[in-house]
Amino acid sequence: MMFLLAVLCVFYIWSPATLSGGLGATPNTIPRKTVPINRNGRRLFREEGVWNYTTMLLREDLNMLILGAREAIFALDLDDITVKKTMVNWSVTDTEQRDCSNKGKDATNDCKNYIRILHKRNDDRMYVCGTKAFAPTCDYMSYADGSLTLEGKQEDGKGKCPFDPFQRHTSEMVDGDLYSATSINFRGSEPVMMRSSEDSLRTEFSSGWLNEPNFIHMAHIREGESNPEGDDDKLYLFFSETAVEYDSYTKMDVSRVARVCKGDMGGQRTLQRKWTSFLKARLDCPVPNNNLPLLIQDVFHFCPSNWTTCVFYAVFTPQLDSSPYSAVCAYKIEDIKSVFSKGKFKAPVPVETSFVKWVMYSGDVPDPRPGACIDNHAREMGFTKSLDLPDKTLQFIKDKPLMDQAVKALGEKPLLVKTGAAFTRIVVATATALSGTSHQVMFIGTKSGSVLKAVNYGGEMVIMEEIQLFEPSEPVKILRLSDTKLYVGSDVGVAQLSINECGRYHTCLDCVLARDPYCGWDLEAEQCSTINSTHRTSTVIQSLSSVKSNKCPQIDDSKSISVSFFHGSTVQLWCEPNSNLAQVEWQLNGQPLNLSDTIKILSDSLMIINASADADGRYTCSCVEWNYKTQHVGYDLTILSESGSTALLRNVKGKENTLVAMVVLLSLTLALLVMWNLYKGHFPLPFCHRRVKVTENRCDRSLYENQPPEQKIASSAVNLNSNNNNANNQRYSSCQITLRYIDDESEI
Repeated sequence: MMFLLAVLCVFYIWSPATLSGGLGATPNTIPRKTVPINRNGRRLFREEGVWNYTTMLLREDLNMLILGAREAIFALDLDDITVKKTMVNWSVTDTEQRDCSNKGKDATNDCKNYIRILHKRNDDRMYVCGTKAFAPTCDYMSYADGSLTLEGKQEDGKGKCPFDPFQRHTSEMVDGDLYSATSINFRGSEPVMMRSSEDSLRTEFSSGWLNEPNFIHMAHIREGESNPEGDDDKLYLFFSETAVEYDSYTKMDVSRVARVCKGDMGGQRTLQRKWTSFLKARLDCPVPNNNLPLLIQDVFHFCPSNWTTCVFYAVFTPQLDSSPYSAVCAYKIEDIKSVFSKGKFKAPVPVETSFVKWVMYSGDVPDPRPGACIDNHAREMGFTKSLDLPDKTLQFIKDKPLMDQAVKALGEKPLLVKTGAAFTRIVVATATALSGTSHQVMFIGTKSGSVLKAVNYGGEMVIMEEIQLFEPSEPVKILRLSDTKLYVGSDVGVAQLSINECGRYHTCLDCVLARDPYCGWDLEAEQCSTINSTHRTSTVIQSLSSVKSNKCPQIDDSKSISVSFFHGSTVQLWCEPNSNLAQVEWQLNGQPLNLSDTIKILSDSLMIINASADADGRYTCSCVEWNYKTQHVGYDLTILSESGSTALLRNVKGKENTLVAMVVLLSLTLALLVMWNLYKGHFPLPFCHRRVKVTENRCDRSLYENQPPEQKIASSAVNLNSNNNNANNQRYSSCQITLRYIDDESEI
């Protein structure tokens, strides 16, 4: 009975009405190009014996990428990360490792110092924190005279840096104060969002505030600089947690966004040294045919101009592998602000003795509004800081920090829904097209070690490329953008690649059909080039929202390749499309090809099995994308007669032809060389050796017999190289000439 109720509750919560916003998304979006590791143009940095390259700080003022790994911090050249400028080691001691192991942690993996926090301070120093064998520690680091230096001013990192190196966390440095979200104890059971400063604040240890959270991202939005209502700066926290508001049979996780005010100082009596402005709401990212909500994995906040234009891009993945889909949803800051400032609250209501049900609160809301920052309205009422707020307002927010209304995604549907490898990270860059319009290009890391490059054109999502950077077993764990470069970190290394790699598109049609806002075909240079301010629309072709490539030069498809084959052989004609979206069309003598048991169309070729005379003809392959012929190849097949057995069956790629020709040429050359050497006597045959040996013996006997009796005994020891003046010298010389041909010492 309980299970039936749980199913009904989940069905009610995630009904088709709730999911209707996602029906416009295409779940099977295919990347136009797949770029393998050996052709991605990446630069890769890795150090022998160092792992977990998952913390980055871009120091563009120093033109360096500060990279945190396990027990090491590197300073890499921002233009070429393979250039290591300097590094510093920060390892644990034997005592620290032993103490960690004695507490039940793995000495090899857990009890190390994983660098988890890197922030730039106002004084140009850096604040760095590591897990330090489950004893989180922070220090200050400086860069001077080409070296990184840890200053040794170590601080307790509890509440700033996680104990567990594999637990998600997030932090932000704002005007010298560190805002962090992590667990504050060894077991990881006391999650907090806190500010470390003279006026330190943290969240309540209450399931109504944080319930087994997984912290994802924190963003500081400088709203106070231009807010007409005199509102304060905000810190937005994105995370997932176990929902308290749903009556399900098992735990169900949901995605959240929380918010605090930068100027919050806590309450005077209630909520002392606690946030008085902590509010949270559910994030809605609807995906069709999905029973459970997807969980947030990463967020990138993008603000084109002032704070009112900020958009949060978030990637979501299924929980408990309940769905094959990953998604990207976007949220406007105005929509989040509206939920917190105008939405209704949820309140806990006791049901029976041990159960609490959260329902929408319909009673009176105190004034000033609970959770609000100190703004012009509060100041008019005489409240100039949070310490002045009345207990009625503070007690309300202490008991009811959860909003009833969810934050809707932009357009009330995902920007992108895709099957395959789960999404892990996201960053967003701006590209200015040839027409001057701006487009947001998303770079999405995946669990399979690749990065997707995607852009949305008026609701149509286009994935231009999937670039494989690491082996499929190495997920992308961090993404960072700097100018025109993307930095991608994993456990095994960090990769750098250009975000506008237009050189991958080799023809005009390939360049235009890519719909890459960074790229256009330059008619004068005859290449795909990066769009810049000097390009003129008359000399560069680009088509983004609608595909128009009729300005591209026509492809010359008159050339063909001649292929000869023997009866009964297998012929393979290659035609590999340069786009995953292209459709391959084969024709024989101008007519559509009829498939049979002997004719098979593969993804990259046409296979003719047991070819006969009927296979003769002209075969043409065309790759069609958006009704444009992107490439064309033709083959003229002819069968070889028996008399033509000396002909070579030419492969369409020409590799086999070249190999066979080289083998034949080398064989003929070798045969001629052997015959010439035999003729000259350099390589004598076996019977020649025997003849030489007989000649030697005859020569020796003749010499011996012509010697006087007293010299016969000594003749056997005669030196053939001696300078004797007798008449036998010539005979010795003739023997020497004969003996030169002996090449087998065993016969001497």
